[in-house]
This record gives sequence, structure tokens and C-alpha cells, in this order.
Amino acid sequence: MEARAPGRPWKRALAWLALLGPFFYASYGFANAMAARREDVPSIVFGWEQAVPFLAWTIVPYWTTNLFYAASPFLCRDRRELDTHCLRLLSVQVLAVSCFLLWPLAFSFERPASGGVFAGMFAALEGFDRPYNQAPSLHIAITVVLWTRYSKVLRGAWRWLLHGWFALVCASVLTTFQHHFIDIPTGLAAGWLCVWLWPERTTAPWRGARLAADPARWRLAGLYTAAAVACGVTASLAGGAWLWLWWPALSLGLVAGNYAWFGASGFQKRGDGRLSTAARWLYAPYLAAAWINSRAWTRRRPAPVEVADGVWLGRLPGWSDRERCAVVDVCAELSLPGGTRPGDRRVPMLDLVAPPPDALREAAVAIEDARRHGQVLVCCALGYSRSALAVAAWLLATGRAPDADGAIGRLRAARPEVVLREAHRHALLAAQTPPAATLAAEAAP
Repeated sequence: MEARAPGRPWKRALAWLALLGPFFYASYGFANAMAARREDVPSIVFGWEQAVPFLAWTIVPYWTTNLFYAASPFLCRDRRELDTHCLRLLSVQVLAVSCFLLWPLAFSFERPASGGVFAGMFAALEGFDRPYNQAPSLHIAITVVLWTRYSKVLRGAWRWLLHGWFALVCASVLTTFQHHFIDIPTGLAAGWLCVWLWPERTTAPWRGARLAADPARWRLAGLYTAAAVACGVTASLAGGAWLWLWWPALSLGLVAGNYAWFGASGFQKRGDGRLSTAARWLYAPYLAAAWINSRAWTRRRPAPVEVADGVWLGRLPGWSDRERCAVVDVCAELSLPGGTRPGDRRVPMLDLVAPPPDALREAAVAIEDARRHGQVLVCCALGYSRSALAVAAWLLATGRAPDADGAIGRLRAARPEVVLREAHRHALLAAQTPPAATLAAEAAP
């Protein structure tokens, strides 16, 4: 008798909605009431916003967020998917309301009068809304969470229609005179941050997180923190277009958190070799700099080199130079162009620090396993440290090198640019992997 697949968690979805709905209105109203008690609530508005037209009809897409919100829990296929989605909505609410209480902002334009059905919709909105809950825009943050949920359900033309409609929803916060522009990027950041905190296809960054024991990781965490603070201070003091520096400030702050606490999982590299959508948004300034840096350092020798028996060492391949070989990707911070293919493996490691021994052992097994598919490219951002150490671990594990120094020497002979310091050598010694026979057994399915 076949086991029946469990149905959708309708009752649990209803229970979540019964919690989220009242919490939304209660917390939102409380933040409004607290802001209204202050004598002068400031505004952040750019001069060009005076030219934004008031379009009464855009209150319709603005209001549809409520419908999308109410229906979204019932689209989830199982309990895990439902809890993840609803925890995102709850986290967005807590984060946004906390910001409203700490630094409330006010909308400063007078809304023109509107007639007909639109007037009724605006009147209903004003019944619980006041012009204080501004940055980050909770409407935008919730739309991000809903967008990620509905985009997984719809396909083809319906999905493109969804993208267009939600883009209109985001624009409507301006054209209904509900928000100033500053509320939009901050709302996007809040939404993606909560999606990042509660991922679906990768491990949550806070699960298994522990404070780093490696002093090198703390030094890098300190450097990235200092850079993040510098960006934030510049944005605050200079204002205007310099406010965009808050994006790299957030990005660098998260990178610092990865080195201090989250580890490689903070970049959320999925099984398909790509970073999660939330990670790509949040880390975008850092990712752009990391990609440019990888290409700048390797521009004179972009091609990989063969180390031994069909195992090649090099930088992360581009879209146009993916060879017909398996890839063992040890880069945590950059997506593998084109994603993974049959035979590819990924063992994400942080840059500029010696990887933990268990990661090296895993990489050695992955390389030997990938060799069943033919030629193997072991890569990281540059192909100078992490990937080189992974190949060294494989050389030792399979008996192709007598000791750590012999493995490092063989790598330097093949690729003189490799950067392997004493900390890397100690990591290699600590990762003394099983002999080739045992390794082959571990790699077997």
C-alpha cells in the first residue's frame, strides 16, 4: 500500500495568519502612536521628489499587498516552507517597527484630494495609518518576502506578470504619497535581510554559528567592520547621493559577521553553486569588488594549470570558459557562473584564512569523487590559496605527495603564484586524510 504524501498544512497556515494579522496592526499602530507623541518628527526627502506625480489609481496595487499577504501562507506546500515564510513576515515586522520606534520619520507632502472609489480606499488606509512609519518601508519589506514566495509558485507568463505587478506595488508607495524615496532602499534591505535570516534552500546563517577561534579571522572581521563604519559615517555626514554608501556598509558589516561568527555559510552558497538571491542583494557591493579583484589579480595568467593526473588548479571560471570538466568549487563568496553541472562539487571556504581541517578533508574526497567524471578543475576566486590547499590535501590523501612540504612544493612548481603560508601548512598537517583506498571508499555513493 503506497504511503500518501502529506497534504498542505492548512490549519497551521490559518494559525499563523491569526497571529500575524493582529500583530501587524497592533505593532504598527503602537509605533505610530509613539511617534505622534513627539513634537518634531524629521523627514528625509530629496528635491527631485517634488516632481513625483500623485496617481490616485495606484492605491489599487498598493492595497493588493493585503490580499497577497493573506493568501501567501496557504501557498506553502509543507510545514517547513510555511514556518520559514511566516518567520520572514514576523521578522520583517519586528525589524521595521523597531526602526520606527528608534528613529521615526514623517512624510512631508500634502496628499491631493481624490474622488470616487479611490477616495474610499485612501480613507480606509488613513483609518489606521499615520505619516510616521517611514524608513524602512514596511510595505516594501513585506513585498520582498511575498515576491520570493509567489515567484516560487508561478511559472511562465504568470511569473512575469507577478514581477510587473510587484514592481508597480513598489512604485506605488511614492505615487500614493505614502513614502519618501529613502524608505524604498531601506525597505528592500530589511526585506532581503529577513529572507537571508530564514533561507529555504540553504542552512540559516545563525545555525551552527560560533565565534571564530582563528585570530586571522578576527583581524579580517575588524578590518571589514572598520570599512563598514567608514562607509556609514561618510553616508551620514555627507548625505545626498552619499547615502548609497549605507549599502556597502551593510554588505561589509555582514562580511565581518561571517569572519567573526557565521563562517562560510553566511554567504549562503547553495547546492547549485549560486549564492541565494537574498545574499546576492545584500552582498552586492562586496561581490562586485571581489569579482573585479579576482580578475585583476589573475589577468596575466587566467588559464588553469594541471597539477597531477587530470586535476587542474585555477580561478573561478567565467561564463565563456567553462571547460568540459568537473568543477570542485571552494569559493564561498562568489557564485559559480552557469551553476553546477553533473560531477561538480562545492566545499565553500572563507578567503584569506586557512580553512578548517574538516573542510580540507571534504575537499580531498570531493576531488577524488569528481575524477570519475574525467578532468577536474579545483577553483576559488584566484586559484592561489584555498583551491591550492584543497589540491594539496588531495595529493596527500591519495599518496601523490609524501608529506605536506612535498605537496606544497608540487603546487608551487605548477603554479608559482600560489600563496600558502605557515598557517596553511598547519591546516594541511591537521587535515591528514586517509590513504587512497580509504578515500576512494568514502567517495563511493
